[in-house]
Amino acid sequence: MPTRRSLMDATAARFGWRRAYSDTTQVDALLTEQSEAAYTAAADHAALATAKNDTALAVQPGVLDARGRILADVLYLEGVLAGARNRGLPGEVIEHLEDVVDHGHEMAVLLADAVRSTATAHADSGN
Repeated sequence: MPTRRSLMDATAARFGWRRAYSDTTQVDALLTEQSEAAYTAAADHAALATAKNDTALAVQPGVLDARGRILADVLYLEGVLAGARNRGLPGEVIEHLEDVVDHGHEMAVLLADAVRSTATAHADSGN
């Protein structure tokens, strides 16, 4: 059973504030709740995407949108990483943030390649 957010958490989220959790049990519960929500929302995605994405160009807008969101999040996390370094946070925290930032940049590059491939495929098809 997923953990229910408290009234304080819900109110804070409404104002764009986020709570920090000092207990790994709470963190794990929150991560599980996030995963369950994401997978529930995506349950019908494959069928809908198959019906909608019938050409290379039809795929392009969604991939381009995802790249934009990921790139914005990665740049935000670069700032978090810089702050962690400047404040001398534990090495493990910094290492994990570095991994996330590096991976995020790699994802942005791969998504850009995917977007380019949709235009190339469309041009190659003679349309």
